[in-house]
Amino acid sequence: MRPAAKIRAVNPTQIFPGSGSDRFHLVDGEMHCEGLAITALAERFGTPLYVYSRAAMEDRFDAVRDAFGADARICYAVKANPNLSVLRVFGERGASFDVVSGGELARVQTAGFDTSEVVFAGVGKTRAEMDEALRAGILAFHVESAAEVEVLEDLARERGTVAPVALRLNPDVDVDTHAYISTGRKQDKFGLDLAIAGALVERIARSSSLRLRGYHVHLGSQLKDPKPYARALDRIEAFVDAASARGEGVEYLDVGGGFGIAYGTGEACDVRAVAHAVVDRIRARGWRPTTEPGRFLVGDAGVLVSRVLARKDGGDKGFLVCDAAMNDLIRPALYGAHHPVGAVRAPDRAPAPLTVDVVGPVCESGDFLARSASLPPMVEGDLLAVLAAGAYGASMASNYNSRPRPAEVLVDGGDVTVCRRRETYEDLYRAEIDS
Repeated sequence: MRPAAKIRAVNPTQIFPGSGSDRFHLVDGEMHCEGLAITALAERFGTPLYVYSRAAMEDRFDAVRDAFGADARICYAVKANPNLSVLRVFGERGASFDVVSGGELARVQTAGFDTSEVVFAGVGKTRAEMDEALRAGILAFHVESAAEVEVLEDLARERGTVAPVALRLNPDVDVDTHAYISTGRKQDKFGLDLAIAGALVERIARSSSLRLRGYHVHLGSQLKDPKPYARALDRIEAFVDAASARGEGVEYLDVGGGFGIAYGTGEACDVRAVAHAVVDRIRARGWRPTTEPGRFLVGDAGVLVSRVLARKDGGDKGFLVCDAAMNDLIRPALYGAHHPVGAVRAPDRAPAPLTVDVVGPVCESGDFLARSASLPPMVEGDLLAVLAAGAYGASMASNYNSRPRPAEVLVDGGDVTVCRRRETYEDLYRAEIDS
């Protein structure tokens, strides 16, 4: 494990406006990531460009570790940002991993980490993916249906092994978040209804090819209130206490993740308050506290840097057209997500800001990165930064409009490495068969 990142004394007025991490800060009016100027990175690597701060990731991981305790298992949610360099940052810090596909499992293996602490979640695992995970010797399958239990039991029997299982329970707890990222209500597709989960526990107990290791619950993403975590635990404890078999052999409870970040408004989730609400109760049962943060660890550790192509007036609306687009960062277009946007270099004087939509070149009216953003007057060639883009940015990027995906770089103090090269036109059709 690397030593703890050095914390600089940064004046609060020097933190880049809207950033959730002081690792993105101003030096003489210009945005820096740790020890490097964003302008210099854009000149060297081009735009659009994802820039990640290693120290910001380590800061957040350490905050979760401090909150949940040295004995807790912290599984980084690979879907948030699956870049191999990002996985290595967290793996070297002591993280385990939460995967939701065979491809994510392969990434963990390629990054060089032990798969015996990997948990495999997801409502639609294929037979081939389950077989791959069995061969990899993962910690547990977080199963979500009776059908999945059937397939897993069949595969384990064929291999002459025992499949480790944790039931993902749906506690029917509503949370204050967007409907698309709420996962713990009865109307959501995830998890097992408590009314039917007991029968699955009994089936697992009867099987010589399955072993119950724990329980899992995940309420959704962007949560900031600890109370839903406590309510979910109430219902899980009531479920377990209703029959003695439900607690036999249980080693851990995974309380999920979903810890929210600020996105430029309010405060990030107080993970210490979440831990305070659940950890002692979990330990009192002899279970190991487990959690699976993703966005909280990497969201504020990344920015998307884009260059202005043009200013455009549209009657009542002004537009700032830049070279990043919805294919590079789809969250605003997908469900109206808000990302703070700022000018990388402050103007020499302080003109009145303009209210503009920040848009890209993609041929869709939904191609925007920010609506009604307040920015200084910017001209062709200026740089802007879309903040809090480290999670679900590059991981959800596409080649729509046959646009190559951006490069990704990782900053570590005064050093920078390319952790994903910029795609070329040839990359766009490399896998296609030209007959």
